[in-house]
Amino acid sequence: MPGNTFGTLFRIHTFGESHGPAIGVVIDGCPAGLAIDEAFIQAELDRRRPGQSAIVTQRQEADKAHILSGVFEGRSTGMPIAIVIYNEDARSKDYSHIADKYRPSHADFTYDVKYGHRDYRGGGRSSARETAARVAAGAIAKCWLAEQGVRIHAWVSQVGEVKLEHPWEDLDMSFTETNPVRCPHPETAARMEALIREVRKAGDTVGGVVSAVAIGVPAGWGEPVFDKLHAELGKAILSINACKGFEYGSGFEGAYMRGSQHNDTFYRDAERRIRTRTNYSGGVQGGISNGMDIYFRAAFKPVATIVPAQESVNNAGEVAVVEGRGRHDPCVLPRAVPIVEAMTALVLADMGLRARLARI
Repeated sequence: MPGNTFGTLFRIHTFGESHGPAIGVVIDGCPAGLAIDEAFIQAELDRRRPGQSAIVTQRQEADKAHILSGVFEGRSTGMPIAIVIYNEDARSKDYSHIADKYRPSHADFTYDVKYGHRDYRGGGRSSARETAARVAAGAIAKCWLAEQGVRIHAWVSQVGEVKLEHPWEDLDMSFTETNPVRCPHPETAARMEALIREVRKAGDTVGGVVSAVAIGVPAGWGEPVFDKLHAELGKAILSINACKGFEYGSGFEGAYMRGSQHNDTFYRDAERRIRTRTNYSGGVQGGISNGMDIYFRAAFKPVATIVPAQESVNNAGEVAVVEGRGRHDPCVLPRAVPIVEAMTALVLADMGLRARLARI
């Protein structure tokens, strides 16, 4: 079935459902000889896993990564790397009440129309549980990128109306993992957490923005036409559950500027590297990296499952009422941070390998 594979040279294929026996990923194209740090993979999964704080879903999953193939004596063999993560705390009965009902703003209706039936247990394949497989694969991509000197940081920059007003260049990213919201500014993080708790208490949900930057990406990564680097990043990030918007560089703010303001002029720095004095381009020009920091923002909607009853219909088109049950995030943003980093890593690893084929 199409739609479950991502990438060209560094390619992943994910499988599994939210309430099935397991989820997992097969990674093809990872260069042989790469040191595979299993502790790092697990640490990345721990950042995404449910139940890690009071402001996320309380489903308890260890999300233990089991590497089945492609790694020997701590290094990649060049063969497909298969990773499986077993589901341990699925409660399918929590969803029996919507077996024939369509939850507002979920994929229930569209899956039914496309496939003729659906797995209603937590959304099945449409559940964000699938993203754990992406994080596992992204951790391996990060291992390769680290050898190329590339670092990726993502953080929560907005929850509802609470915004982080400081430029990312002025932030200390070491603070990101010191609070459950994953905002690198402690005072703003406290306000964000208070809002999430307030919304959760009301049985509602709230959205916001995750920002990210990739530092150390060499010039020359990306493709000139359909597979532009920013287009692939946009596809990757927009494929994450609940993501509704993507902008890189100056984004929509660039629409308010003149060319004389927006152009990034070139110069040589002290190390004789060609750089730009500003970075409205977001590190990408002509679909190819220019050596500057690549930065972007991703908007996430409020989680669709809420406690108050909502009017809907069932699969016969009859009027129905849907009530939120089970365990759900009041705000997807804290757990989206490692997912955004993983998808960014997958794109950059793929583009880095493709760049090696561009010239002799």
